[in-house]
Amino acid sequence: MLGLNKKDFSLLLFVAFLAIAAPFLLNPFPASSSLSFLNAGYPALMQLFAIFAIVLIGFNILFGLTGYLSFGHAAFIGIGSYTAMWMYKLLNFNVIIAIPMAMLVTGIFALLIGWISLRRTGIYFSILTLAFAEMAYRLSYSVLTPITGGETNLSPDPVNDPMVLKSEGGLTVPHLFGFDLNAKTTWEVGSWSFTFEAGYYLCALILIISFYIAIRIFRSPFGMMLRAIKSNNQRMSYTGLNTKPYMLAAFVISGVYAGLAGGLLVAMDAQAGAERMFWTESGTIVIMAILGGVGTLLGPILGAGAIKYMEKILSSISESQLHTWLGILPDWLEDAMVYILANFFVGHAWHLTLGLVFMLVVIFVPGGLVELGQRIGNRFRRKKPDTAPSGETTPAE
Repeated sequence: MLGLNKKDFSLLLFVAFLAIAAPFLLNPFPASSSLSFLNAGYPALMQLFAIFAIVLIGFNILFGLTGYLSFGHAAFIGIGSYTAMWMYKLLNFNVIIAIPMAMLVTGIFALLIGWISLRRTGIYFSILTLAFAEMAYRLSYSVLTPITGGETNLSPDPVNDPMVLKSEGGLTVPHLFGFDLNAKTTWEVGSWSFTFEAGYYLCALILIISFYIAIRIFRSPFGMMLRAIKSNNQRMSYTGLNTKPYMLAAFVISGVYAGLAGGLLVAMDAQAGAERMFWTESGTIVIMAILGGVGTLLGPILGAGAIKYMEKILSSISESQLHTWLGILPDWLEDAMVYILANFFVGHAWHLTLGLVFMLVVIFVPGGLVELGQRIGNRFRRKKPDTAPSGETTPAE
């Protein structure tokens, strides 16, 4: 079906189900419940889940298949965002124009950056990509301010941008052929409240298509060549095969995925800022990939969802909530625990918790959440995992 084997098609259906049913799956607790803060079925947050999953799917094609670690992928998100915003300012707010242009322009920049960076391997390649991303970030705040908006970010100006007033259907917000992407529908079921937004389902549809393309790449001869490069690039070169075009193609494809995500970010919120290109954003992408499972098909989606969910939940925990949860403790112990948690693990300090989780994953589950799921699944299988022939392993996909 669709050129996929049974296993891959089942995986595609699983991802499609997660994307379509997200408003239900991410709202397990009623709004009146004390655990409602664990819900993540908000349109803005679900959009981030889908958009960063797209970034990670592309990043996984580069890092997961070739082993080349880029620390500059956030630059492509920024380039895609700025391109989409200029399409809004110069033409109209129809995302059918902005998103393909974001992919095209980002692909051109990825081709140039990849052509230079891939002259080196290992840590030198990573440093080069980081350098390009940092240059893009710094330039956006200096000489490129007329293009990027600098510290004020880039957003449509109805007064100075006359083309904004000519948007299709008179809409001055991102839309798809006149259909407002911010349109919401709320469904009340008992104590539950489910919100459906057109913009999220656009992101979900693109996520499903992106995932399908990634599967085809993984299973194609091109994907097998990338795996061979990761296995032993030097041996491939000794055979007389020039591996640079394959690696450059993987780099460009990965950059185009990031540009697509940047365009979607602007489609959901019509402004573009240089903070999306800061080096910490690239680091977060790397953490997402490793946490989910590098080189696996499902890992990028799990990693993106896990990080964004942790950010939402942990950063929103306040001292008053901690006092409520720890109220059964003696006052002196309660105050001490609240102080430690509020200043080191939650709220503005949630990154420390992320770092601890990341450290535990790298040490105990290097295959990420995919490997963790496999280990749990093996516990419940009648057939033991070590019954396979010696030396053979099943790819964690």
